[in-house]
Amino acid sequence: MSTAQSRLNQVNSHLKTSEADIPRGREALLRKSPNDVVVTCALRTPFTRGGKGGLKDVPAADLLVHTFKSLISRSKIDPAVVEDIAVGNVLAPGAGATEYRAAALCAGFPESSAVKTVNRQCSSGLQACVDIANAISTGMIDVGVGAGVESMSSQYGPGAVTEFSELLDSHPEAKNCKVPMGVLSEKMARDRGVSRGAQDAFAARSYQRAVIAQREGKFDEEIAPLKGVKWTDPKSDEEKIIDVGKDDGIRDGITKESLSKVKPAFAKDGSIHAGNASQISDGAAAVLLMRRSTAERLGQKVIGRFAGASVVGVKPLLMGIGPWKAIPVVLEKTGLKKEDVDIWEINEAFASQCVWCVNELGLDESKVNPNGGAIAFGHPLGCTGARQVSTLMNELGRSGGKIGVSSMCVGTGMGMAAVWIKE
Repeated sequence: MSTAQSRLNQVNSHLKTSEADIPRGREALLRKSPNDVVVTCALRTPFTRGGKGGLKDVPAADLLVHTFKSLISRSKIDPAVVEDIAVGNVLAPGAGATEYRAAALCAGFPESSAVKTVNRQCSSGLQACVDIANAISTGMIDVGVGAGVESMSSQYGPGAVTEFSELLDSHPEAKNCKVPMGVLSEKMARDRGVSRGAQDAFAARSYQRAVIAQREGKFDEEIAPLKGVKWTDPKSDEEKIIDVGKDDGIRDGITKESLSKVKPAFAKDGSIHAGNASQISDGAAAVLLMRRSTAERLGQKVIGRFAGASVVGVKPLLMGIGPWKAIPVVLEKTGLKKEDVDIWEINEAFASQCVWCVNELGLDESKVNPNGGAIAFGHPLGCTGARQVSTLMNELGRSGGKIGVSSMCVGTGMGMAAVWIKE
């Protein structure tokens, strides 16, 4: 059989796949198939504080170049076999389409490796990974990279949101899409009865877990350090050359009591503040995906695989409940029960929405963000969804778990979730 005919037969088999053919349930998902979409490498940069941290002066495209180079080096993949790259980004004009194509070329990918950018707000990094996984599943490509990047130091602020037209402003629900997330999260916390005490306790736990994880080196395997970074001291304006190897937003000694003294950020009598919301951060992450049969042919070590994803819409003013709606959908699609899941990586946009979602879903809190989350080490908007994959893979490996779920709320009223299997 010719190579072309073999390829046609492969594509035809994918197109014939129905939902009934997709493995469902824990036992079925743990079985291996040549057509599985697998992960062979997942890594990230350190996450550093916006406007202050070690990466504040590094352009997003340069962060991506470093991340791509690290992915190529660590996986030992031949860049020429990578057919498509999807990059999640929220703040750059045009989601950074031009400069991120240039970043891929600069990192060593050939002109034959296509690049696109994706902006689905805070789920952009996950959407990028899912887009690549779906392209592999349908036979469009065999090998691809899902990534995410954000330089919030340089691009976060009022200018990131376009002014609404009179038409959009005249529609009540459409108009709600531009309500600042802090304001709507404050309203949600009040309406849904999430107390400040509960939020501060959750946030303190995130910090405490992250401190332990960092101290024990649990993030080291997923982080690709940067050396020789140009950094201007914001106090003295002195330029220095530094190495950046760790998340610099993690703070020791944070307790519920210490957080209770922080002033509310969005209302005088509010409950949300800088200590119980995600940090403004800079960072990038990337995930190498391919078909299992391709990984075996290329000699790539499989560390995990993609099992399915969901995306849902909710009311714009209830953006924070996105995981609550998205997680049951992906569990249904994959035939899983919540008890089947070993680790939940739920983005901590705000403690308020995380507390509510975890409680409403009835999740085992000890399995949720066991090494802390965005409150403790940051949320570079377009990057987080890709970062969660490396965090999940590494923690599942350490704990002996097999199934992980990543999820997040999404600005303007959406939610997304995905199931990942550790090997």
